[in-house]
Amino acid sequence: MEVSINNNKKIAEIQLEFNDLFPYLKLEFFSKPHRSGGHSNLKFILNNTKTIGECRTIQGEDAITIIPKMTVNELEQGLGEKFGIGVQVFRQSGKVWLETTFTDGWTLEMQNSQGEDLSKLAV
Repeated sequence: MEVSINNNKKIAEIQLEFNDLFPYLKLEFFSKPHRSGGHSNLKFILNNTKTIGECRTIQGEDAITIIPKMTVNELEQGLGEKFGIGVQVFRQSGKVWLETTFTDGWTLEMQNSQGEDLSKLAV
């Protein structure tokens, strides 16, 4: 399974599809990309009813496909470079969502597995 991101897709749709594929991860979209390994400022969070085409600052017909073997850094930097949109991946740790800034080199699959393990420990 994979998640495709293009101009016509709403942020909420992408978040839902992403969460179906990775139940212990979530995506938040921001109007400004962050540096690799950096944090995203919550004041720049995008409304999830908007489409990618409405939010992007770099114009084009690019699309990105999210797959389990992709690293967090590849996803976050790819969206920044192609669309000019910031994305932050969060991993569930019990009842708390943590930014994955220190583990951006891990694959989405690894992040999700770690989130599952940490959530089971918290029960």
